[in-house]
Amino acid sequence: MPESVLIVEDEKKIADLLADYFVSSGYEAHCILDGTLVVEAVKSLQPSAILLDVMLPGKDGMTLCKEIRAFSQVPILMVTARVDEIDRLLGLELGADDYICKPFSPREVVARVKAILRRLQKTQQTEKSKLTLDEKKYVAIYKNTELNLTAVEFQLLKQLASEPGRIFSRDQLMNHMYNDQRIVSDRTIDSHIKKLRKKFAELFPNTDFIFSLYGVGYKYDICEKE
Repeated sequence: MPESVLIVEDEKKIADLLADYFVSSGYEAHCILDGTLVVEAVKSLQPSAILLDVMLPGKDGMTLCKEIRAFSQVPILMVTARVDEIDRLLGLELGADDYICKPFSPREVVARVKAILRRLQKTQQTEKSKLTLDEKKYVAIYKNTELNLTAVEFQLLKQLASEPGRIFSRDQLMNHMYNDQRIVSDRTIDSHIKKLRKKFAELFPNTDFIFSLYGVGYKYDICEKE
């Protein structure tokens, strides 16, 4: 399903022109000319981004931006024809993501929206990949699901997750987990890794978290299977 853009602009020719450019770039485009219709449209359409003109009939863009932010974090780009409004747009805590000055190039507007959506997608992917470790409870939390671990399993996961993608040798993992210099075999590390993998697999069967490189060691990374 294509991403959609809600264009809130009282000049119909400008709104239609922007809509054509967004459609040509693979987006769905919806146009609204009256400020009083915007909030309900945002709730029903749930657009990927909003182009919001400051000067609108019925209700101005700044008021609308505040109202939208009360229930949605959708990216909002404020559009203004008055240079003196820019300081107000930047100074007020409206929650807008960017601003565009008229006259503008429709291509530039599309490019600005694309850039914001790319940043948002990257941020969402980063948040999605986060693993939280609760050291007091020896619990790992992923996607709001708790994974109860033994003290040793927790320390092992903590070390691996401290540098995602880095391969730790068995010796490095043993030195971190057992600082009392006790003698531990490679098989002990392998056994704990096996148990960790099993616990992850029970809760997240479509995601791999720990990978092994034969003869070298282990690394932590999140790979969701299709």
